[in-house]
Amino acid sequence: MLFFDMFRQDPEFVRVRKGEILFREGEAGEKMYVLIEGEAEVTIAGLFFENCTVGSFVGELAVIDGSPRSGTVTATKNCKFVAIDRERFHFLVEEAPRFAIDVMRVMAERLRKCDQRILASASEVASSA
Repeated sequence: MLFFDMFRQDPEFVRVRKGEILFREGEAGEKMYVLIEGEAEVTIAGLFFENCTVGSFVGELAVIDGSPRSGTVTATKNCKFVAIDRERFHFLVEEAPRFAIDVMRVMAERLRKCDQRILASASEVASSA
């Protein structure tokens, strides 16, 4: 992630110990998070979705559209995140267009992964029928 260096010196961090949950699927979400240290994983409906490493961000959908969390984020190592609320998100989009492009790029990658999983699942169903 190219933009993550913008957050290294952030004065407020959210620390999540290994095994703890940053947020749960279905919860209301007011912030997105950038992972500065550690590793975490995202699960949806209890199924593994994605590993998060330094520079990854999570929770952007809730900041963008106000929807409940679509997944659960659990620390797989001790983590340090920077929280970005809606106001800061809008500021970053306006003042640092590269940030907005990076967010859209990651969202596109995640959508493609979902498409691939749907196609793989449909192929499995079709081949077993």
